[in-house]
Amino acid sequence: MEVWQYAAATAIVVLAYFIRGIAGFGSGLIAVPLLALFLPLTFVVPSILLLDFTASLVMGGLDLKRVQWQEINILIPFSLLGVIIGTQLLVNLPMTPMLLALAAFILVFAIRSLLNLKGEKPISRGWAVPAALTGGTVGGLFGTGGPPYVIYLNHRIHDKSLLRATFSALFFIEGAVRIVTFFIAGLLMAQTVWWSALFALPIMLGALWAGGRVHTGLTQAQMTRLIGILLLLASVSLTLKAIL
Repeated sequence: MEVWQYAAATAIVVLAYFIRGIAGFGSGLIAVPLLALFLPLTFVVPSILLLDFTASLVMGGLDLKRVQWQEINILIPFSLLGVIIGTQLLVNLPMTPMLLALAAFILVFAIRSLLNLKGEKPISRGWAVPAALTGGTVGGLFGTGGPPYVIYLNHRIHDKSLLRATFSALFFIEGAVRIVTFFIAGLLMAQTVWWSALFALPIMLGALWAGGRVHTGLTQAQMTRLIGILLLLASVSLTLKAIL
């Protein structure tokens, strides 16, 4: 990596985890597409996986009494299958189609954030299958598989404390599964991934701390739209990188 790449990567990590410190989510959605503009996905995705897994532990641990295990138990088997599929795609797919697919995925959630779309109507548990398969596959391929889980569980659990505890447990389990799968696929065998994550760890922790304590004056809706703008810019940039 050149000096400008180190500087850019540091700024992206600060931005991604500062926003996660404020909003509680979004680090992977922001960091992966921006870092992928100048670094290979096979390096970016496992590096961010290690940082996100650590961030999940730091930000609150597990409140096991509030976890809705009946929801998680149906998600995990299909999530595991999706992670395996996504990891194989990450290892074997050419870069251009991966960048275009990531750009399209990011665009969907950019539009959702910009329009502040969210639903609270209860849905059938049968939707757990496509949600988990999509989340696991996208998580394995791009490290940004959270949104399908979030959308599904928001329609199933309406108590915020139960929802938060269930998210934490799900992302902890899914993150652990991805770490094991990435080890098997050889994506976590490179020393550069571990050294990069170790170098970024204090930066990530500092950004989380600052984001958790900053008073921005923004409402939740405004923060969601700000994230949408960042995602939209990332999607456009990835598309241009893939086709030019």
